[in-house]
Amino acid sequence: MRLYHAPASPYVRKVMIVLLETGQAGDVALVPATGTPLDPATMPVAHNPLGKVPTLERDDGPALYDSRVICRYLDDRAGAGLYPPAPRLWEVLTLEATGDGITDAALLMVYESRVRTEEMRSPAWVEGQWAKIARTLDALEGRWMAHLAGPLDAGQIAVAAALGYLDFRLGGRDWRAGRPALSAWFARFSERESLRATLPTG
Repeated sequence: MRLYHAPASPYVRKVMIVLLETGQAGDVALVPATGTPLDPATMPVAHNPLGKVPTLERDDGPALYDSRVICRYLDDRAGAGLYPPAPRLWEVLTLEATGDGITDAALLMVYESRVRTEEMRSPAWVEGQWAKIARTLDALEGRWMAHLAGPLDAGQIAVAAALGYLDFRLGGRDWRAGRPALSAWFARFSERESLRATLPTG
């Protein structure tokens, strides 16, 4: 298999963590891919018309894209149980969507300053995205800590990738302030070898 890959992408990091946690990293060749919404550059548009990473090119079927789809496929391929049976499955999927939602908002903040010209930037838009992130972090602190402390699953991986991206691109925002439980959980979770091996760069 071939994974179109960018080391700064939190969505790619999710997939890389799953590959490492399920013992499948050796089954995948990494293909560098770069681009933006304004210029797809070397993004794998022939395999993913959305021009995004991660995209997983398989030997036995069409390419898969969207990190949630790829993670679900890899988990099924390995029988790893990162998506447990219902009813816990619904919590895992919701938590995965929550982590991805944090990442979505953070990327919009980053694109606003890195892709849009200065005269087109909207500080109000940026703060609106941060408000989404802050509300979601508060929800994790207040309602999800018991789940985060449980057996490893895809929801935890998505949240960890999102928090790592906040540190990487939005470190000045200090997401840890007022969230001691979430901060402590992330510190512990980040000690996993799969997290250490996939720190974002670029």
